[in-house]
Amino acid sequence: MQFHTEFSPESLPHRMGLNSRIVTIGSCFADVMGRRLTDYKLPVLINPFGTIFNPVSIAKLVTMALRGVSPDEDSYVERNGAWFHYDFHSSLWAKSQAELRDKLTACLTHTADAIRKADFLFITLGSAVVYRHIKTGKVVANCHKMPGSLFEKYLYQIDHLRDELAHLLKTVHKANPKLNVLLTVSPVRHTRDTLPLNSVSKSTLRVLTHELTTWNDWVSYFPAYEFMMDDLRDYRFYEADMIHPNAQAHDYLFAKFTECAFDVELRNFMAEWSQITKSLAHRPLYGTDSPAHFQFLTKLMVQLEAIAKHADVSAELAEVRSRLKQGESVERQEGEKEFA
Repeated sequence: MQFHTEFSPESLPHRMGLNSRIVTIGSCFADVMGRRLTDYKLPVLINPFGTIFNPVSIAKLVTMALRGVSPDEDSYVERNGAWFHYDFHSSLWAKSQAELRDKLTACLTHTADAIRKADFLFITLGSAVVYRHIKTGKVVANCHKMPGSLFEKYLYQIDHLRDELAHLLKTVHKANPKLNVLLTVSPVRHTRDTLPLNSVSKSTLRVLTHELTTWNDWVSYFPAYEFMMDDLRDYRFYEADMIHPNAQAHDYLFAKFTECAFDVELRNFMAEWSQITKSLAHRPLYGTDSPAHFQFLTKLMVQLEAIAKHADVSAELAEVRSRLKQGESVERQEGEKEFA
């Protein structure tokens, strides 16, 4: 018997390979997916602007980066001795406005360079509900715990969202014609907006992503929200806050993503790398100087050296070589004791 609605995502027209370069931007789900991708040694720039939920701010930041536009001067704000910018997440801050300006400019430059070189841009949309700074009239990405009276909250109209993201796609395609864009609606529910408004917000984003993927053959959609709502569909797959998917849900979502997005070579590498990570975590029960453990580490080093031809495993190689040296040192010390 089957007790849930199971479905498989459509395969991407262009799949990720071992050497694919990726940029993830958007909600916290962009962080989750970015970290999972780096776990398998893919070169990924993860959420360079910090967590950004609304499409308006995402479109603005990426466009600013690719056009070399500086951050808005009227959007810097100081709170408790720290400086922030309304277009960026609070993880990007500094002790002075000048220092923050330099940091944000460097962030935009680095992001633009990464997008121009990338094979895939993964954008996760969190909410169509936005906050507008009343004085400037600008939509903000983050309120930075400033008084609520400074902002107006509302549902952004789909026609305007369509224009914003269509313009964004045109900009990134011009900057990098070979770029493939992956869109998804974040599986995190924004209950602070109330469940009814969250439903309207997610529906708005879903209509938007459907239209954009229909009109552009280089833009695809990954149904993370549908997997969470219609496939898993159970609170045991949520964190204690009943809002964020838990680790088990992330495992499932990433497995579904690899099914539709990874090529055969990359999926085979995943299986190989999973076994190697288990070997890296292994610790001997009977000391580090046994012949069996030396043999185990030597074999592991050979495997890593082979992988190093197409993936950056320098940290893992350094760790294994260090453990081999430590074992040799222990063995030498034990031998010296015997002859003392």
